[in-house]
Amino acid sequence: MTTSSIIFKFVAFLVISSSFSAHVLSEQNTLQANQTFRPKEELLKLRKIKGYLKKINKRPVKTIKAYIFLILCFFSRLRKLYSLSPDGDLIDCVLSHLQPAFDHPQLKGMKPLEPPKRPKANDSMSVMEESLQLWTVSGESCPEGTVPIRRTTEKDVLRSNSLRRFGRKIRRGVRHDTSSNDHEHAVAFVNGEQYYGAKASINVWTPRVTDQYEFSLSQLWVISGSFGNDLNTIEAGWQVSPELYGDNYPRFFTYWTTDAYQATGCYNLLCSGFVQINNRIAMGAAISPRSSVNGRQFDIGIMIWKDPKHGHWWLEFGSGLLVGYWPDFLFSHLRGHASMVQFGGEIVNSRSMGYHTSTQMGSGHFADEGFGKASYFRNLQIVDWDNNLIPLSNLHLLADHPNCYDIRAGKNNVWGNYFYYGGPGRNSRCP
Repeated sequence: MTTSSIIFKFVAFLVISSSFSAHVLSEQNTLQANQTFRPKEELLKLRKIKGYLKKINKRPVKTIKAYIFLILCFFSRLRKLYSLSPDGDLIDCVLSHLQPAFDHPQLKGMKPLEPPKRPKANDSMSVMEESLQLWTVSGESCPEGTVPIRRTTEKDVLRSNSLRRFGRKIRRGVRHDTSSNDHEHAVAFVNGEQYYGAKASINVWTPRVTDQYEFSLSQLWVISGSFGNDLNTIEAGWQVSPELYGDNYPRFFTYWTTDAYQATGCYNLLCSGFVQINNRIAMGAAISPRSSVNGRQFDIGIMIWKDPKHGHWWLEFGSGLLVGYWPDFLFSHLRGHASMVQFGGEIVNSRSMGYHTSTQMGSGHFADEGFGKASYFRNLQIVDWDNNLIPLSNLHLLADHPNCYDIRAGKNNVWGNYFYYGGPGRNSRCP
C-alpha cells in the first residue's frame, strides 16, 4: 500500500468520523435542549412528533446517506466505499408494500398496481437537456421491489408552525379569481371542458426565497370541483421551500387534496395516499443540474393522467419514468375527470418586512426577457377522453401582480404551446 493511499484513507476516516461525531453530539444536544426545563406542552408536542416520525419513516432495507458535501468534492473516490447524497438527505429504500400509502384503510394488505397504458402522443416533441436528482449522482439507486423515500427528521417538523400544518399547504393554493391574498400566481390555464390529464416540460431554476415561511414553486395543477370546500387538485412540479426541506434547493414535489387544502392531502409521501412504484425517483429530493442566466437550460417533464381502465391518476417524471399513482377513491370530483388544468408559478408573499417580498418566481426575471433569462413551460398538452395527448386550445393567462411577476405565451413548431413567466418580486414598480 502506497504512502499516499494510506494518507488518503486516514484523512477520509478522520473527516467521516469527525462529521459523524459532530452529528451525534448535535443530536444529543438538541435532544437535551428539548428535554431540559421544557413545559409539559412542549414535551407532549415532542412525543407527538416522535410518534409521527415513527409512523411516516418506514423501516428501510438500505439507506443512502450524506455526511458532508465536501467529501464528494475532494474525496470522490469515497463514492466507491459509501453511499452519499450531496444534498444532505437520507434516502431510505423501503419495501414497496410498506410505504406510507398502504397505511390507508382502503389500501391495507394490497400491493402497487402494474403500469397502465400511456397516453398516445399525436406528434413528436422537442427534447432539451433534462435535470435529474442529486441523490443519484453517485450511481446509487434503491433495489428492485423498494421505493426511495426522503427521510423526515425532527428538525423538519420543528421548522413548521405545528405538526398539523407540517407537510400541508394552506388554503388558496390554486389561482381562480382576481382577488389576492398572500399567495401570488402567474399561470396559464384551460377550463370549460373535460380533462383527463396534462403534460409539460418545466424549466428548473433556483429562485431566491427571502423568508423561511415563504416558498417559490413551478407546477401543473389538475383541478375539479368548485373553489369552495370541495376543491380537488393533483399537483406536481418543483419547489424551493426552506420551511419544508431546510434548504434552498429546487426539489421535485407532488401534492393532492380533496377538500381545498383543509384536512386531506399532503406533499410527497408525508401521508397515506400516493402509491409509488419507481425505485429511481425520490419525491422531495433535490433536482440537478439547474438553469443559469445566459447559460445552459434544463427542464423536467411532468405528466399526470387518468388511467382509463382503473380510473387512478398516474404521474410520469422526465422521459418516461413512471413514478406512481393517486388512487381514485382519494377524490370526489376527480373520480370522474378534471374541469380545469393550470400551469405556472406560485409564491408566498408574507410581507414579513412590511413590504412586498423579494422572493423570486421562476428565474427571478420577467417574461419579456425570454430564453436564457426568463423561466418557461413548453410543450403544454392535455389528455382527452380517449387517452390522447393533444395541444391546448383557448389558453388563458393570469398574473395577480404583473409588476411583480408576469407571464407571456406563444406557440411554434418546436415548443408547441409555451410561455415565459416569473419575476423578482419587490422592485420599483412592485413596492
